[in-house]
Amino acid sequence: MIGLRIKEERERLSLTQQGMADAIGVAKRTFIDWEKDRTSPTAVQLSALSALGVDVLYVVTGFHNTSAPALRPELTRRKSTLLDNYDHLSESDKAALERTAFALAEQGRVSRKGKTA
Repeated sequence: MIGLRIKEERERLSLTQQGMADAIGVAKRTFIDWEKDRTSPTAVQLSALSALGVDVLYVVTGFHNTSAPALRPELTRRKSTLLDNYDHLSESDKAALERTAFALAEQGRVSRKGKTA
């Protein structure tokens, strides 16, 4: 069961077995063994998986950690990091970032319309 959930989390994060293994410092064969339920990750390895954005509560228990925004399935690791950084800004910096993001998004929308026309 843990192996299937590790695989689901890896796929949710759009990582290959090799990519995830490299990111947490284990051999690809070790990672494959986890996904096949031949062996299980240690607490240290679970911590490393968590740092990558894996919902370790789900891996171990089958229940998603819905209280941690960084682990919401609809958020990629990149988006989650962006939101975490935003949360640590002052209110004036948040307002400046929001204005900048809006302007860049608008520019991107205009640019995409020009390319498809």
